[in-house]
Amino acid sequence: MKSFKGVIYALVSSGTFGLIPLFSIPLMTDSNMGLPSILFYRFLFSTLLMGAICLFKKENFRISKKDIVTIGWLGVLYAATAMCLIYSYKYIPSGLATTIHFLYPIAVSFLMVVFFKERKSIVLFLAAVLSLIGVALLCWSGEGSINLIGVAIASLTVITYSVYIVGINQSSVGKMNAEILTFYILLSGAVLFFIFAATSDGGVELIPDTTALWRLSLLAFLPTVISDLTLILAIKYAGSTITSILGSMEPLVAVLIGVLYFSEYFNLNSGFGILLILVSVSLVIVFGKQKKESMLGD
Repeated sequence: MKSFKGVIYALVSSGTFGLIPLFSIPLMTDSNMGLPSILFYRFLFSTLLMGAICLFKKENFRISKKDIVTIGWLGVLYAATAMCLIYSYKYIPSGLATTIHFLYPIAVSFLMVVFFKERKSIVLFLAAVLSLIGVALLCWSGEGSINLIGVAIASLTVITYSVYIVGINQSSVGKMNAEILTFYILLSGAVLFFIFAATSDGGVELIPDTTALWRLSLLAFLPTVISDLTLILAIKYAGSTITSILGSMEPLVAVLIGVLYFSEYFNLNSGFGILLILVSVSLVIVFGKQKKESMLGD
């Protein structure tokens, strides 16, 4: 029963994260809001929601001075990931951007091999090659040339998010209460985006109408708070391997939204490219689990 719960939580987590384009793109196009203000309100609202959850659970908000610095850097990395992902939507289809972002498990594995002396493997090299071929097929969609600036911006999220994950795993804050850690990371992002929006042309924009307010609220609630909380629960009940594999729902949902809601182009090359990326990421995750089990057996 616990494993089944974990699977459900993992599907909810990855599925809701894939909803980011559904709310953010209409805010840019229909409501004409600037990206700095969208990002600020997303993080502000999600911080308030996460804070309310922590208060309801009577969590202790006290953290050490040492952890403040670490959380600050993690907040920068998480904010940079959110910013690059949403900025890439201006140049390339949202489904392509989210699929490129999903390469982060491979980047995490490379970081662990290079900086933390994890064992090298042929599987990791194979996964990297498959993922690059997959991205190439996605870019070569047949609709014309893909904007390489957008691909580069989306690729930056792979770097920032993988460093963010490794940072949590390798630092002392990884032992903190998950809800409190998430709250402070979101708070850091809200502060950063307030400064970013305030120093941009036009400053912090007012929310133009109730439709924009509704979309901002859903953007903060579903692909931020709900996604983060169900991710924690999925790892608790089903383990990190199953949770990571079921993270493939993230690009699939984003691609479906892009095709069905925003009429983004999709053909056989696109489908095969997504399949290669999902296979490559699954190889890294499954092989990593088997390697850990064999080391424990030794």
